Amino acid sequence: MSPETERAGLCEFLDMQREALIANLQGLSEENARRAATASSLSLLSLIKHSAILERRWFQVIVAGRSFPGEWPEVQSEELDPTFRLADDDTIETVVAYYREQVSASQEIVSSLDLDTPCAWPEMAHRNLRWVALHMIEETARHAGHADIIRETIDGSRGL
Repeated sequence: MSPETERAGLCEFLDMQREALIANLQGLSEENARRAATASSLSLLSLIKHSAILERRWFQVIVAGRSFPGEWPEVQSEELDPTFRLADDDTIETVVAYYREQVSASQEIVSSLDLDTPCAWPEMAHRNLRWVALHMIEETARHAGHADIIRETIDGSRGL
């Protein structure tokens, strides 16, 4: 398989899962987007916010070596996983826009680097862009599945 065919496949599967995650918000009220409708404390909006933060961390920080003052890994929280926490001013529109912004940055990184490029973050230098892309397919698909269950609990529909 050529590197470009492999890259196209990785990107296609990751983009499909990203869109499946977002699709679960279609037609929902702000209240239902924030609702933890299952035994879990997760809401659809918190899943997308978490996914946006992980896109930023994995592709921009870990792969590309960028840093963002006041963000991970410079600042770490004692909280179990603060990436799921919603702010009062988070809305469907703002969270989806933030997610799409991070996805766009991720896509730019994936298209500009060789898949064998090692991660820039020293603690992950033994991994490469290919490994991160595969990890993010797995991570995003898991959350899209969570989102399907939450959405189905809210009103019987699913993102896919």
